[in-house]
Amino acid sequence: MELSAWLSLALICTLGAMSPGPSLAVVVRHSINGGAKSGIAASVAHALGVGSYAALSILGLASLISQFPVLYTGLLYLGAAYLAYLGFKILTSKSTGSNDAQNERVASNWLTAAKEGFMVAFINPKTAIFFVALFSQFIDPEAMTVSLAFLMCFTVFAIDAIWFIFVSIATSSANEKLNLQSRQSVISKVLGAAFLLLAARVLYQTF
Repeated sequence: MELSAWLSLALICTLGAMSPGPSLAVVVRHSINGGAKSGIAASVAHALGVGSYAALSILGLASLISQFPVLYTGLLYLGAAYLAYLGFKILTSKSTGSNDAQNERVASNWLTAAKEGFMVAFINPKTAIFFVALFSQFIDPEAMTVSLAFLMCFTVFAIDAIWFIFVSIATSSANEKLNLQSRQSVISKVLGAAFLLLAARVLYQTF
């Protein structure tokens, strides 16, 4: 792949990663509640999910989805259900004043952060369609090699991870300076409502 083509690919991937959506909400939430480590765990796991879709797209997943609309619709419904679940979970969670409970929650939060970071990336089948459309602009399927496929998938993974790690560190730093956790109740309501609205948006677009 020529340098100019790679730079174009990297730019589009960067803009895609920076676009607001449920991924950003998940990373911000865990960065506030669990600190930079939890946010970074969510970021890396999200990048793994996106990178996996990039690899699966090269292997022909998007073609399979396009041939079986029921599969695509089912994945969309699954994604909407998961977003709704996250929204409900956030809205119904109760903050605790116990330092021990708080420390235990923060200590284990990176596992939950990683799971949610990966899932919010992997439940969106539109990602596969996006990568097929994107990759088709830069490569000839007959000229695809293992090294080229690795380069493209690693580019997707690295850019997504770098962007969301930056978001994690920035959010954690803002939390320390502005004490965002003291406004956790309000932030949780906003994020919970955002997830429910995103789930409704997916269903609306499907219908």
